[in-house]
Amino acid sequence: MLEIGTKAPDFTLADKDGNPVSLHDFAGKRIVLYFYPKDNTPGCTRQACAFAGAYEAFKSQDIVVIGISKDSVASHQRFAEKYNLPFILLSDPDRVAIEGYGVWQEKKNYGKVSMGVVRSTYIIGKDGNIEKVMPKVKPDTNAEEILAWLREQA
Repeated sequence: MLEIGTKAPDFTLADKDGNPVSLHDFAGKRIVLYFYPKDNTPGCTRQACAFAGAYEAFKSQDIVVIGISKDSVASHQRFAEKYNLPFILLSDPDRVAIEGYGVWQEKKNYGKVSMGVVRSTYIIGKDGNIEKVMPKVKPDTNAEEILAWLREQA
């Protein structure tokens, strides 16, 4: 995982409509960049819905919310429509950002070891540097923990 103070690696990935979105498109804005394993799974759905529920609080602070997984553009489109997700979802099937941000890691599930996306969140400052690193976040509380941290910083 990347460390606080590190320049956030730039990337260009397709959004749910197939349009290219680059991190540098949001220069001068604070960004919540969250990585999650898979659309339409219980934990990822709860996490996305929590971000959707907190979206107005992020928007009121001019904060961009971006979710990234390996899922396809079509999967993201269905996921966003099904749960009315108002924020950006980016498709990273080649793991460009996933590996660039160090969230492709060994995971253990019921004794089985495999590689996968570890649910993690980065807060990127207006200067493009990483302000906060949140590894192995809980899907139900991630959005609220970020808002609490932002209140502490104000």
